[in-house]
Amino acid sequence: MVDPITSTSTTSTQQTTGKSSLGKDDFMKLMISQLQNQDPLNPMDGTAFSAQLAQFSSLEQLTNLNTYMKQSIDANATLTQSINNTLITGLIGKGVKLSGGDLKVNGQDSITLGYNLPTEAKTAQINIYNESGALVKTLDGISTTAGDNKLSWDLTDNNGNKLPKGNYKFEVDAVNLSGDNMTLDIYKVGTIDGVRFTDQGTVLLVGGAEYSLADVAEVLNNTNPK
Repeated sequence: MVDPITSTSTTSTQQTTGKSSLGKDDFMKLMISQLQNQDPLNPMDGTAFSAQLAQFSSLEQLTNLNTYMKQSIDANATLTQSINNTLITGLIGKGVKLSGGDLKVNGQDSITLGYNLPTEAKTAQINIYNESGALVKTLDGISTTAGDNKLSWDLTDNNGNKLPKGNYKFEVDAVNLSGDNMTLDIYKVGTIDGVRFTDQGTVLLVGGAEYSLADVAEVLNNTNPK
């Protein structure tokens, strides 16, 4: 004769195979199965059964608490994002400093390039490269004064031709008064024309090109940062 308890336990085990943990529904099924297959001549002790009921009640409360917490976190995240989006729109018309040397040419007339020299330089020049890494423009005779320096680039190459739309990169090569290469911060400066909300996050429209909020190094009070 097949022992009913062993048979049921095997079935229950097969049904729950593949789960990393048991939920409250699984726990309830096990309790019902245990009651159905207990020995009528030796029923489950009342104290043990009460303890199992208490465990089930605690499990259910913890499950509900976890659900409520997740709902609360999701609601707070949505509210925070909505508030942030509202505040960000208030930046439209403000000047902005965008860190890094990545450039996006999208039909604008010019781009303002900036760099910060820790000390006075002996020589300095800006080199601009296209997506393939080819040098397309060199700007010589730029300022060597310590501190922030900015200049406007008209988006032409070394032959005076307007560059096509696309992604570019600029670098600043500077040598200090001792003849050593300098390490410096580079950035772009422009005016925030608009804000766009995408699935990948919020982006700023600066000079007709899109930049991530992570690129923002400083928001300027003036609306004409050139």
